[in-house]
Amino acid sequence: MEQKQNKALLVMDMQDGILGNFAGAQPLIANMAKAIAHARSKHIPVIYVVVGFRKGAPEVSLNNKSFGAGKRRFEEMDMDAFMKVHNDLAPQAGEVIVTKRRISAFTGSDLEVILRAYGTQHLVLTGIATSGVVLSTVIEAADKDYQMTVIENCCGDGDEEVHRVLTTKIFTKRADVTTLEEWSKI
Repeated sequence: MEQKQNKALLVMDMQDGILGNFAGAQPLIANMAKAIAHARSKHIPVIYVVVGFRKGAPEVSLNNKSFGAGKRRFEEMDMDAFMKVHNDLAPQAGEVIVTKRRISAFTGSDLEVILRAYGTQHLVLTGIATSGVVLSTVIEAADKDYQMTVIENCCGDGDEEVHRVLTTKIFTKRADVTTLEEWSKI
């Protein structure tokens, strides 16, 4: 049986600047809070991943279709407020917050360094959006040979059909997909 200390729960993009635009935020936040509490009770490290940029957003290229269209908005935004993890999910003292510069949790961040330091081999993925950070991270983590579990009801997407297809057909080729209720039994 796998040792729990080799796992880490990734809480991805659960930040005020993103959740404010997500209609299904409250049930997702409630599930995430339960997943975080369970991980803490089992001494599984909780690692927060947020997307953000420096003042003026110099990391945002106009060539990037995802971020380039919002470059002006990112340049003028209070990035600290945008990147703040939702209060109901707030990190505890000693929990790491990783800042990424693109969609995948790995791109432009020091996540891999943190995971190596923790001896993590198995990622438990949660976050918003299923078609964004979760998808990108699943694909990149699979290429990096991590074992993965995706907690499907701790992921959210603006398009329920996309969420369903990803969690039932795409992710299952690279990760175990489970529910919060099943994962909480470990």
